[in-house]
Amino acid sequence: MDELSDFRAPLYEVKANLFKGLAHPVRIRVLELLSAAPEVSVTDMLAETGLEASHLSQHLSVLRRYHLVTGERRALQMFYSLAYPQVAELLAVARQLLHDMLDTTREQLEHSTANLSASAPSGAPR
Repeated sequence: MDELSDFRAPLYEVKANLFKGLAHPVRIRVLELLSAAPEVSVTDMLAETGLEASHLSQHLSVLRRYHLVTGERRALQMFYSLAYPQVAELLAVARQLLHDMLDTTREQLEHSTANLSASAPSGAPR
């Protein structure tokens, strides 16, 4: 059994293993490419990522092992697609979460800067 198919494992362990499959910037980039189109050829992925074929192949292998993508060979070309549309939704939720977190951090910094400026004695450098 693979990391996601062990039915005896607690759900939180299975979820953690899913996130292990996502835990590389190149794999996220590949999934984003696949989220934007019904399928993408390896040739197009190579052009978009700038990776060597062997490195892309390794990342695609991980994504297949974690059941995130499926591949289909047609003649001499290999095409990949998302195994589940929810992967695109997961990426969109992560993107929105990151934007919200960055907005909160920015607001906190602006608030802190305003408080520092307001509490500085007059005549002191700001």
